[in-house]
Amino acid sequence: MEQFERDDVLFQSDVTVLGVGNVILRDEGFGVRVAEYLDAHYDFPENVQIVDGGTLGIELTQFVTGTKKLLVIDSINGHAAPGTRFAIRDDDVLAHFQDKISAHEVGIQDVLALLEVTGHKIPTVTVLGAQPYSLEAGVELSEEMKKLVPEVAEEALAELKTWGVEATEKEHATPMNMERVAEAVANSKPLP
Repeated sequence: MEQFERDDVLFQSDVTVLGVGNVILRDEGFGVRVAEYLDAHYDFPENVQIVDGGTLGIELTQFVTGTKKLLVIDSINGHAAPGTRFAIRDDDVLAHFQDKISAHEVGIQDVLALLEVTGHKIPTVTVLGAQPYSLEAGVELSEEMKKLVPEVAEEALAELKTWGVEATEKEHATPMNMERVAEAVANSKPLP
């Protein structure tokens, strides 16, 4: 099996914050929206990358190979009441992804397993998230889930602080568009 070399990785970073989810299934896109919030409101040291992983699968390997600490933010099916928040760490993370909400979680599980078998296991992995309220079609989070975005962002900042990462609040935060989808931005087309 071909070994990954750190120099071959497109995006190298000691710490990766990875927001994942499908933004066209309302609350399933929660992780992406929290990552966008962090990027819009905070500056991070150069050794930290914020990644909108969307629904990427094994392609996420290029973003996380070589990272020492991975913080995944996601909507989490914990079979709990909507809005329940979760923090899953290290060895419990792969067990969590055995009970998947969606295909992107299969991708994360595959990436973590691939890195482990190729000798590039990420030493520290944490998943933060919340039980979704709605998985209906639509690009905007439910009102209840929107309220959790800054709260989970604060949890992410606290987790990063335990890892020695200090973020600084931006003087002028970028306005958030909770209806933005990557395809619309990439093609410079306004949303309908």
